[in-house]
Amino acid sequence: MSVEKIAEEDLFQVIGEDGFRRLVGAFYRQVAEDDILGPMYPKHDLVGAEDRLRDFLLFRFGGPMDYLEKRGHPRLRMRHAPFAVDQKARDRWVEMMDRALAEAELPPAAVATLKEFFHSTATFLQNR
Repeated sequence: MSVEKIAEEDLFQVIGEDGFRRLVGAFYRQVAEDDILGPMYPKHDLVGAEDRLRDFLLFRFGGPMDYLEKRGHPRLRMRHAPFAVDQKARDRWVEMMDRALAEAELPPAAVATLKEFFHSTATFLQNR
């Protein structure tokens, strides 16, 4: 049986900033020690990376426009071009985000929407 999804533009209304904060925090708690993704993130900027991802997701799913005001258009492929995002890195990112989704304890319909977005976007960002 499949879970209904929430429309992307309604996601912020359903989980709010706190839901995105829990999700992104759960993801970044895994990054520093990861052998594949950890080296892609400067240790001194993990908090900054967490803030940027959270702001992007808030903007992308109907929340405040802080990301656009601070960073402009997302240009995801361009911003990720310096990093070797191969199949292995893509799969690890998805695996860690799936664990973060479980830890964040979001409504199942929100998880379904986010999982679809994360899986397809991670594939889109592969550049090696």
